[in-house]
Amino acid sequence: MIIKLLVDGGSMKPGPALSQKLGPLGIPVNQVIQKVNESTKSFEGIQVPVELNVDATTRNFEVKVFSPPVSGLLKRELGIEKASGVQKKVKVGNLSIEQVISLAQTKLPNLLCKDMKSAVKTIVGTCVSLGVLIEDKPAVEIEEEIKAGKYDKEINTMKTETSPEKKKKLAESFAKIKKEQDKILQQEQAAKAAEETAAKSTAETAPAAATPTTEKTPAKAPAKAPAKK
Repeated sequence: MIIKLLVDGGSMKPGPALSQKLGPLGIPVNQVIQKVNESTKSFEGIQVPVELNVDATTRNFEVKVFSPPVSGLLKRELGIEKASGVQKKVKVGNLSIEQVISLAQTKLPNLLCKDMKSAVKTIVGTCVSLGVLIEDKPAVEIEEEIKAGKYDKEINTMKTETSPEKKKKLAESFAKIKKEQDKILQQEQAAKAAEETAAKSTAETAPAAATPTTEKTPAKAPAKAPAKK
């Protein structure tokens, strides 16, 4: 029997859904949770797909852990909770090409990619949708540079370590970018608030539309009967 789960890495908790599935089989839920948490502790902070292969006859079970979604790995790598809602305007992080290669290496067994270069392109593609910079550049530019072979050496040698100096430089660069984009967003919000206030003020001071009045036509006096001769 296969039971598919999506759990918080290293911190799965008891739940009615799992108890309903395992209870009738006589398998202690706490044992399952402990085994799952041990198997997923390296993915702490992100959700992980897990499969339980349960033998109803022997009451034994095996835990199979799958690699988390690329978006989850990227968020953990950057230390962020959510992606950018407006990718072209707001960026949420700045990765090195080495970090991208490291993530591609982690995901490669679960990706439909023929080689490491294709896996790296997949990671970069997700960076585009999340609003993540790579090497101080928009991810779409890095996609073109990868196609042109600029990072073939790093990819072929599986270079996954980013020097402290480079990490510091990328962090400082992103801090400047974030400061500037936050300033622009604040200006846009202030302008929008001013427009809304002006529109509300105009609506409140505009004269009420004149209500047309219906004039009553005076009733005609009844015609007098002709006098008798």
